[in-house]
Amino acid sequence: MLKSKTFVKKTRSGGVMKIVREHYLRDDIWCGSEVCTECKQESTVLLRDACIESNLCSYPHYLIPDTNVVLHQIDVLEDPVIRNVIILQTVLQEVRHRSAPVYKRLKDILHEKEKYFYTFTNEHHKETFIEREPGESANDRNDRAIRVAAKWYCRHLKMSESDADGLKVVLLTNDQGNKQKAEESGLLVYKCEEYIKSLIANPELMDRLALSSDDKNEISSSKVLFPEHLPLSRIQAGIKSGSFLQGTFRASRDNYLEATVFIQGEGEESTEVLIQGLHNLNRAVHQDVVAVQLLPRDQWVAPSSVVLQDEGAAKDDNAEEEEEEKALRISAAELARKPTGRVVGIIKRSWRPFCGMLNVSQIKESTRHLFTPADRRIPRIRIETRQASTLAGQRIMVAIDGWPKHSRYPNGHFVRSLGHAGEKDTEQEVLLLEHDVPHQDFSQAVLGFLPKMPWSITPEDMAKREDLRHLTVCSVDPPGCTDIDDALHCRELDNGNLEVGVHIADVSHFIRPGNALDKEAANRGTTVYLCGKRIDMVPELLSSNLCSLRSNVERLAFSCIWEMNHEAEIIKTRFTKSVIDSKASLTYAEAQMRIDDTTMNDDITKSLRGLNKLAKILKRHRIAKGALTLSSLEVRFHIDSETHDPIDLQTKELMETNSMVEEFMLLANISVAQKIYDEFPDCAMLRKHPAPPPSNYDILLKAAKSKDVEIHTDSAKALADSLDVAKVDGFPYFNTLLRILATRCMMQAVYFCSGMDSDFHHYGLASPIYTHFTSPIRRYADIIVHRLLAVAIGADSTYPDLMDKHKQSALSNNLNYRHKMSQYAQRASVAFHTQLFFKSRGILNEEGFVLFVRKNAIIVLIPKFGLEGTVFFDTKDKAAPNLVFDEEGPTLKVEQHTFCIFDKVKVTISLDDSNIQHQKIRMSLIDPVILGVSVPAPDVEPQAKKPKLDR
Repeated sequence: MLKSKTFVKKTRSGGVMKIVREHYLRDDIWCGSEVCTECKQESTVLLRDACIESNLCSYPHYLIPDTNVVLHQIDVLEDPVIRNVIILQTVLQEVRHRSAPVYKRLKDILHEKEKYFYTFTNEHHKETFIEREPGESANDRNDRAIRVAAKWYCRHLKMSESDADGLKVVLLTNDQGNKQKAEESGLLVYKCEEYIKSLIANPELMDRLALSSDDKNEISSSKVLFPEHLPLSRIQAGIKSGSFLQGTFRASRDNYLEATVFIQGEGEESTEVLIQGLHNLNRAVHQDVVAVQLLPRDQWVAPSSVVLQDEGAAKDDNAEEEEEEKALRISAAELARKPTGRVVGIIKRSWRPFCGMLNVSQIKESTRHLFTPADRRIPRIRIETRQASTLAGQRIMVAIDGWPKHSRYPNGHFVRSLGHAGEKDTEQEVLLLEHDVPHQDFSQAVLGFLPKMPWSITPEDMAKREDLRHLTVCSVDPPGCTDIDDALHCRELDNGNLEVGVHIADVSHFIRPGNALDKEAANRGTTVYLCGKRIDMVPELLSSNLCSLRSNVERLAFSCIWEMNHEAEIIKTRFTKSVIDSKASLTYAEAQMRIDDTTMNDDITKSLRGLNKLAKILKRHRIAKGALTLSSLEVRFHIDSETHDPIDLQTKELMETNSMVEEFMLLANISVAQKIYDEFPDCAMLRKHPAPPPSNYDILLKAAKSKDVEIHTDSAKALADSLDVAKVDGFPYFNTLLRILATRCMMQAVYFCSGMDSDFHHYGLASPIYTHFTSPIRRYADIIVHRLLAVAIGADSTYPDLMDKHKQSALSNNLNYRHKMSQYAQRASVAFHTQLFFKSRGILNEEGFVLFVRKNAIIVLIPKFGLEGTVFFDTKDKAAPNLVFDEEGPTLKVEQHTFCIFDKVKVTISLDDSNIQHQKIRMSLIDPVILGVSVPAPDVEPQAKKPKLDR
């Protein structure tokens, strides 16, 4: 049966186009029920014995939720108790259009066999399809379609032999109008909340219910605490007229009464608007897209230097927060004022389930409690739960339902428990969830695209590749590395020149465009390395076996081979798909030993020495062109083999071989970048590092000036040259500290599509063009680059998405996000293991250096451990700290002592675990001695691990 849908569409040029779509209706679509005798079904999903103990429904029944129930109560639907559910096509389509995250979760439920969720395509069944009536809204039409489908199921199941079983269909809706119409048509219908309340054996499901609008109003006070949010129509008009600005809300980690709104301008230009005070923050949550209104210039303020955390006792909604806001006003004159505004409306919420812990109410038998998120940028959330005593001391997940203007905190509901706080598995799960790292097991759909074992290189593969198995190829990696992406070789040619090869695992041979394995890798974007654990981008069969360039096994590779003279000048470059047989898998230390041991003269050692000699020349040339050599402290944990607890913590030492590998990876990336851009100027995936704005260097310049050292920042070369000569007599660590500060001034390197940008320059490497080619096992960007290069040399065929600059640009944005979040997750993992280390070591005294000065604190770096922490000064008398800004940078006077950047101090380091939610490394001053100053527990975290270069 054929129906036609006709509608008109406005074209880009302003014309009108008539669209006619054919809509096929069928009478052979299965109902999916095990009891049905009418449908000729090959398989069924819905069980005959569909029983859940309920006060309302004592009979077997199937559930049909409407769209809003799915959108708002997805946490309930995910619970194992809820089974035998019919998801109508109408609902599925509406959810897909309204919420991509909920749609993905719903699709995951539908794929779980033990949940017995069935999708019924009611829009293509001739008895359940309905036309939209004149004057009927799309929403009302969809509600009617849901009722019609539910009515059909009731009739259809009665026609089967199921009538004796008493099997019924229950419609769940929270829409009062829809419920009334369903009852009038004879349907069995309940509100979601009353149905969940009726479940006898599972009262804990009540905690997972998202609050209805009635509930939200009920638990709010009568006093209005926040301004009303403007409707979207007024916001859009205001943005168009220029009276409002649209941007991303970014809450402060250090001050809960402060945030900035990041506003993307034309091209690369962007601005930030400062927001201070609860009233102006107006219920925005970190990462929301908001509309802001700039305040008059005489009301602009400066970012606060006060560190302020909202972690006191739960405040009443009517409580004033004058003391905290006073602290902000005091700081307004400290620095140059910045554009300041207030949030007038929310354009898009970015709420997700948040990890954290429950603060159990002190009121006896109260079901209302405050939840404190692990992320300090997220406000505390008020929830209702009857499991408070059980959940105390556990890490849990909570979702926000709404934030009424009468409520000091947003309202939410309990989602699930993650385990006891402090346990390694629990904390690891928290940091992965909080940093949005995909870490679920690879699905069977993904694993189905892996090669069948045993695997070997076929004659067909050999015929299409260059046989390089005879070359003395070896890999050099950190200890314990199993995902070996790269290997190298160097040999002398008959003409006296040198041949140097970088051989990269040919991952794109195994991951073909568009299949489930490719989509999963693209979504994950990168492998995430935590302390003692690796979250792979691709399944282990590839990452640690078939793609890993292990020694003494034949592997497929993509090779970049140069002919060079002895001065490291490139004479010729070529790229080829190849087969290699690595002769050795070495660690950096083992390779260094071979190079240094004059008694060793085998082919592998000769190759390493040749590579090392050329690498030194390449590095010299790079630095001469203005490449930066910056510094960041990386830490390495020594883990107990039985308990897996850290037993030692030290900063990593770099060897010549680290630099050797790095230089050739950089050279390969640059060579490949030029090749793919020459071939595909509109769709090459490249990587750039923008030059920092001059204001980024303020702290570096002032820090250097405090020691009478001048730093030039006109160009990368000027900065590199001035850092090279920056020395202070009797202070050998000064240059390292300067380079650490310089690293903080840098912008983030990002992936981009060449057809969407004109600025390709990589500031840190002083290279006009750059990409990532050398790590396809752990970076999806490299897989795309491999595909582009393969097409460029005629080794593979192209596909539409590869040549679509808009899709490449969207992919680049996801890869940039995943890369950033993996760095944050790694930092959090290092911080947690640092806490474990100091928990076992007790109190330690160490020397450090002041990196930054704040109004009430100093930031101290401990070089021995790569640890950075805050020492607070909190006095309530005349000895209060005094922060002074002058031409030589900020200083902090506490009693008779003045702290400046780079001052040497001695501190006591210990673990403060009094707050299990936010355990801290406590730092307090030993030298210089500050009397009469209270030093509260600070926040401390190790330095973020940053690559020495962007290779």
